[in-house]
Amino acid sequence: MQGINKGFLYFICAVSAMGGLLFGYDWVVIGGAKPFYELYFGISDSPVMQGVAMSTALVGCLIGAMVAGAAADRFGRKPLLTVAAMLFTVSAIATGLFNDFTLFNIARFIGGVGIGVASALSPMYIAEVSPTAIRGRMVSLNQMTIVLGILAAQVVNMLLARETSVAESQAWNVDWGWRWMFWAETLPAALFLFMSFFIPESPVFLKIKSGERLEVSGERIDLPQNTSLTSHLSTLTSKKYRKVLLLGLVIAVFQQWCGTNVIFNYAQEIFVGAGFDVDGMFINIVITGIANVIFTIIALYTIEKWGRRTLILLGAGGLGLIYLTLGTCYFLEVKGVMMVVLVVSAISVYAMTLGPVTWTLLAEIFPNRVRGIAMATCTFALWVGCCTLTFSFPSMNAALGSSGTFWIYSAICGCAFVFLFRNCPETKGKSLEQLEKELVH
Repeated sequence: MQGINKGFLYFICAVSAMGGLLFGYDWVVIGGAKPFYELYFGISDSPVMQGVAMSTALVGCLIGAMVAGAAADRFGRKPLLTVAAMLFTVSAIATGLFNDFTLFNIARFIGGVGIGVASALSPMYIAEVSPTAIRGRMVSLNQMTIVLGILAAQVVNMLLARETSVAESQAWNVDWGWRWMFWAETLPAALFLFMSFFIPESPVFLKIKSGERLEVSGERIDLPQNTSLTSHLSTLTSKKYRKVLLLGLVIAVFQQWCGTNVIFNYAQEIFVGAGFDVDGMFINIVITGIANVIFTIIALYTIEKWGRRTLILLGAGGLGLIYLTLGTCYFLEVKGVMMVVLVVSAISVYAMTLGPVTWTLLAEIFPNRVRGIAMATCTFALWVGCCTLTFSFPSMNAALGSSGTFWIYSAICGCAFVFLFRNCPETKGKSLEQLEKELVH
C-alpha cells in the first residue's frame, strides 16, 4: 500500500460504486410504486400488464449486461460507467414524467439497461484499480452502495405510503406519489454522471489497449502481448477457460436462486402471509433494509479476514437451514415476530456472504484478457436468474404454498454448498495474476 494515493483510490472506487447505489434503488423502488401506478394506468385487474410493468426493467438488465463486456473491452471501463449514469438519469426523470403506459415501460427499460451495465462494470472497475490487500473490501463497497440504494427506496416508499394513510386517501399517491418515488433517483443519478468525468480509465484496459507495461495501485500487471482489444465469447468458452467460466456462472445464478431476493420483490406478499397489516408490512420491509445495511458493513471487514470461500459456504449453508425452518413455520402456520426474525436472519446472512462475495469473486477469478466479456456473461446469467426467480415465485407459491417454495430454495442452497465446497477457491490475498495462473491451465 506504500506509494498509493489512498484518498484518490477511495474516491474513484466510491464514484464507480455509485452505479451500485442506483442499481439498488432502481431495482427496489418499483415495489412501493406498484399499487399506485397500477391504479393510475388502470391495470389493477390485469395480471399480464402488471407483469409487463414489473419485467421491462429486467429485460433491460439482460441487454445491458450482454453488451457491457464487449463494449468495455473496446471503448474502456470509464465511458461505460458514464453511459450507465446517463441512462439512470434519463430513466429517473422519464419514468415519473410519462402518462402513457407504453412510454412508462420504455423509460423503465432504459433504467434496466443502466442497471445491467453498472452491475457488470462497477465491480470490475474497482477490482482493476484496487491493490490485492484490500481488493475484496473495495469491491464489497459496490455491494454496500447497492444495499444503501435498496434501503433508500424502501424508506421513500414507506414515507409516501404513510402519507396516504394520514390523508386517508390514495388520490395524491395515485396521481403523484409514484412519480416522486422514481424522481427521487434523479439527484444521485445526476451526481454519478457528473463525477464519472473525474475518474481515470482502468489501468488494465489501458494496458490491453497500448501493450505497454503499467501498474495497478503499485502492482505490476503482466498481460500476454497478443491480447486483443475485444475478448470474444469464442475465447471465453474455449477449453482453457471453461472450468472457471462454469464456476462464475454457478456463483452468479446461485446469488439469485438462493431465494433471498424474492423477499425484496415480494415482501408485501411474504409479510401479509405472515399475518401483518399494511403498516406493519412497510415497517418490517424497512427493518429488513436496515439489517441488509448493517451486515453488509460487517462483510466489509470479514471478507479480508475470513476469506471469500469461507463466506460463500457460510451463506449457502446458513440460508439452506434458515429456509428449511422458514418453510416449516409456514407449514405450521406460525405468525408474527418469529417470521420477522427468520426473514431478517435470511437477509442478514445473505448481506454478509452471498451479496458482496459474489461480486468480489466474479471480479477476481477471471484472467485480465477475458475479464470484460466474462463479467458481462456472468452478469447476464445473474439477471437471467433474477428474471426466472421473479417470474417463478408467484406460480411456485400458488402451487406449493410458501412452505414448499422455501423448501425448494433450501434444497437449492444445499446443492450449491456441495458444488462450491468442491470447486470454489480461496482468492484472499492473491494478486489477479496469481489467480490467473492457479485457475486457468
